Amino acid sequence: MAIKKTTKKAAKKVAAKKTPAKKAAKKVAAKKAVKKVAAKKAPAKKAPAKKATPAKSAKSTKSAKKAGKTSIIANVDVGFGNSLSIRGEGASGLSWDEGTLLENVSPYEWAYNTTTAKGEVTFKFLINDEVWAEGDNLTVSAGGTSVSSPSFSW
Repeated sequence: MAIKKTTKKAAKKVAAKKTPAKKAAKKVAAKKAVKKVAAKKAPAKKAPAKKATPAKSAKSTKSAKKAGKTSIIANVDVGFGNSLSIRGEGASGLSWDEGTLLENVSPYEWAYNTTTAKGEVTFKFLINDEVWAEGDNLTVSAGGTSVSSPSFSW
C-alpha cells in the first residue's frame, strides 16, 4: 500500500508542478499576442495636404473677358451656293473695305469668332461680299456674343 500512496503523491506533485507551467505558458502567449496586435496598429503615414488654389480676383475675371472669344452669329438662309461675309471694325481682320467670310455652321447658321476684339466691334453682314444687309450697323462688346437674323433685299 505504501507504493500506491507514493505514486499518488508523486502524481499530485507532478500535476501541481504542471499547473503553474501551463499558466506561465498562457501568459507568454498572451504577451506575444499583444505585441503582434500592437505592431499592426502602427500609425499610417498621412498624405501631404493639398495646396489650395487662390480665388480669382475681379481684375483677372475682367481681363479674361477682354481676352475672351467674341462671337457673331447670323441666322439666315443665303441660298444655295452663296456665302455670308462680314465687314466692320474693332477686331483684327475686320475692315469696311473688304469682307471676311463667316463659317457655315449649319444650313441656316453662320458664325464669326475672334479673340482680338478690343472694346466694341461694329459690323454688318453681306451676301457674297456684295449685297449689304438692311438696317443699321450692329455692335457687340469684346468677349460678348451677338445673335441676329439679318434681312436682305436682292
